[in-house]
Amino acid sequence: MLLRVGCVCVKDPRFLRRAFSCGGVVVMAKSKFEYVRSFETDDTCLKNCYIVVRLDGRNFHKFCDQHAFVKPNDERALALMRRSAECVMEQLEDVCVAYGQSDEFSFVFKRSTHWFKRRASKLMTHVASQFSSSFVFYWGDYFTHQPLLYPPSFDGRVVLYPSNRNLRDYLSWRQADCHINNLYNTVFWSLVQKGGLSTSQAEERLKGTVAADKNEILFSEFNINYNKEPLLYRKGTTLIWDTTEEVTTKKVKAANQNESEVHVTRTRKKVTAHHCDIIGEQFWAEHPDILESD
Repeated sequence: MLLRVGCVCVKDPRFLRRAFSCGGVVVMAKSKFEYVRSFETDDTCLKNCYIVVRLDGRNFHKFCDQHAFVKPNDERALALMRRSAECVMEQLEDVCVAYGQSDEFSFVFKRSTHWFKRRASKLMTHVASQFSSSFVFYWGDYFTHQPLLYPPSFDGRVVLYPSNRNLRDYLSWRQADCHINNLYNTVFWSLVQKGGLSTSQAEERLKGTVAADKNEILFSEFNINYNKEPLLYRKGTTLIWDTTEEVTTKKVKAANQNESEVHVTRTRKKVTAHHCDIIGEQFWAEHPDILESD
């Protein structure tokens, strides 16, 4: 007798005696070792909350130095981070918005998501593995003359936000962090690369300065207006789902058997990148479908 269990064909009668049929599906009988499952902890995320998975590069200062990243911002690296994040969203369509800057990316799952039964460990590990593997897979597309010396790693965490205001405040916090870090790095590396200071001297020069001081150093000493720096650097990258129309050409045969070309317009959802302010109201007013009703 040959029995199919899942995608495996079994003909061992001893196996068949240990299996039983339930509703047409063959189920293995429990073994004495199955009690170990009781040691697993329940990490189901609370219902009606946005689930945010945030990834950060591990030891990325060292990684950037060893792979000769351009300071203070490497457009290749930022583009690669964006592409890796897009891959995550394309795999997990319940990610309604993602925000990234430097070596981090935050992925926001809908409040109503049921992916992986809302288990935090499943969500975090899937996001981290998909992002990391995409980063390695697409490396050569962006770093054409720089081989990948060793695989990077990203650590992750899961945080729940119960309201739209909480979630927006979280994303605002990350964008404010992007501005603070980028302003400091822009001044720091200007002092080093253009001002001739050592890294320790630049650190000492900037100790105790506020944003106005840093802007003054950039403008008066290096003729750099920080407000005219690329939005990608100052605002980070926000990924959302947009509805787009694609026009394709299809060949059809008429009744007289003559073949002709017909233009077909299809509407589809696509991940799009935005480099803009997400702290104010305008972005959210233009994209009201991102957030679910409180």
